[in-house]
Amino acid sequence: MLTKFSGDRLFTIIVGILLVVGLAMFASASLGLLARVGESPLRIAFDQICLGLIPGCIALIIMRFLDTKLLTRAVLPFYVAAILLTVLVFVPHLGRHTLGATRWIQVGPLTIQPAEFLKIAVVLMLSSYLAHAKNKIRELRYGLLAFVVIVGIPCVLLIAQPNTSTTMIIGATCVALYFLAGAPWRDYAIILGIAVIGLGMLVLIRPYLLARVETFFNPTSNSLSSGYQIQQSLIAVGSGKIAGRGYGQSVQKFNYLPEPNGDSIFAVYGEEFGFIGCVLLLVLFTAFTARGLMIAGEAATTFGALAVTGLTLLITFSALMNMGAMLGVLPLTGLPLPFMSQGGTALFSDLASVGIILNIAAHRTKK
Repeated sequence: MLTKFSGDRLFTIIVGILLVVGLAMFASASLGLLARVGESPLRIAFDQICLGLIPGCIALIIMRFLDTKLLTRAVLPFYVAAILLTVLVFVPHLGRHTLGATRWIQVGPLTIQPAEFLKIAVVLMLSSYLAHAKNKIRELRYGLLAFVVIVGIPCVLLIAQPNTSTTMIIGATCVALYFLAGAPWRDYAIILGIAVIGLGMLVLIRPYLLARVETFFNPTSNSLSSGYQIQQSLIAVGSGKIAGRGYGQSVQKFNYLPEPNGDSIFAVYGEEFGFIGCVLLLVLFTAFTARGLMIAGEAATTFGALAVTGLTLLITFSALMNMGAMLGVLPLTGLPLPFMSQGGTALFSDLASVGIILNIAAHRTKK
């Protein structure tokens, strides 16, 4: 019964476990906000459940049972709509400017982050294009130039917000899809060159990026400013030792960790469940990735294979970059931890992505 509904029982179980663990950790981390003036854990929990979890589950079901032909035809309109929605963040009195970035749209009590929809749209659009032009992508016109247009326009909008971390996630995922579609090595050299030059220029002209790079190489510097979050995160994870303090027993979430239920939720998790818990969570995300790629390998169409690969990698890369940043092995990015961190739009888009993957899984060539 579960297999018939989901399209892939094992993948559904993995996502279910991640979701349950994520909600439990979100509840625990949100308790840390009780000690902070002006924070309302109940309102944040309401937003996460009523604006993220419930609509996300509905989106998952809709995407799971959506006709595959309709899904394919909707890719281009969705891509255009996602770009237009992202442009709206720059409209005065509509876009919301917070912490030096303009990434959200404020509509009454609702706050929407269009970049979460844009990630899915770019992956689906590139997958659709590569599936149709797979015999021509070695030509400059149909390969590299088309890739730059499809991926470049959204990335320019994200960099302008600024939202460098999401740009990197989209870029890494799309390059992987381009490679799988059979692009020539010449194109990789060009893309890598553009990426290195572009990232270098951003680091030079945006002080906060330079501060993150400096903090990565020297975490003990600026311990009260740019290095504060990584210092507190490492203290939290180290305090967890082997088995952790126990669920709900984190100390760092009270007035120490910035955004304990957001970017820093993995640090809270590490403090409460220790090294063993961190390894188990990494195993869960590894299983998610492996099963997703297995579904992609058995997809009935090239579009399905590329789309599942891309959507799986979006979630996987986000998880790895978040956990890596909290452990100090990667620079801080501000990316949420999928299925766990605060962010109704992020949770909604993750669950919608799962629905698309399960839709394609239900129509694969072998099960």
